[in-house]
Amino acid sequence: MLILGTFPSVQSREAQFYYANARNRFWKVIAGIFDCDEANTTFDKKDMLLNNGIALWDVIESCEITGSSDSSIKNVVPSDLSIVLNNASIEKIYANGDKAFKLYMKYTYPIIKRDIIKLPSTSPANAKFTLDTLIDYCKCIKE
Repeated sequence: MLILGTFPSVQSREAQFYYANARNRFWKVIAGIFDCDEANTTFDKKDMLLNNGIALWDVIESCEITGSSDSSIKNVVPSDLSIVLNNASIEKIYANGDKAFKLYMKYTYPIIKRDIIKLPSTSPANAKFTLDTLIDYCKCIKE
């Protein structure tokens, strides 16, 4: 499966790896879905992804953004997802949040014509979802 975010947060850009903001619940959600220990190091996070058949990428290759705010994104250059889709046997594509979903539908779907399933954002800004609710909602990726 492929899980798409929008664009890396400031912390993720600094760490040069996905979901590096300690308050982002992505790694806790993946650990909860697959009933494994939460990964803390980049090596362990990569291992968790590989062991569970998960690829990560972002819908946006580059953009103008203020801090980590998805609502400030402008001048989008979409990612070329063919790099991942042509080199991995991706059966399902998921969007981590509404913004990733909308950007995918606007920029990517018209080109690759592959459906995407919208999941709730694991961002700390998505306070209406508790960790347990996120895990329950996202269990569909384990199918």
